[in-house]
Amino acid sequence: MAKCSVCGKGPRTGNNVSHANNKTKRRFLPNIQKVRVRDGGTVRRRNVCTVCLKSGAVTKAN
Repeated sequence: MAKCSVCGKGPRTGNNVSHANNKTKRRFLPNIQKVRVRDGGTVRRRNVCTVCLKSGAVTKAN
C-alpha cells in the first residue's frame, strides 16, 4: 500500500479483538486516491489521502 505523497500517511497496525478477547494483528489502511495534481506548472499523478484532498492541501488538475 502506498503512502500519501503530501502528509506521508501510511498503513497502521492494530488488533482484531474477538468477543472472547482473542487478539490477532490487522492493518488499518488510509483512503488513498491516485489524483492528477498541479505541482508548480506541471501536472503529475500523485497518491493523496482524502484528508489532504478535503483540506485543500492539494490543487487538483482539470
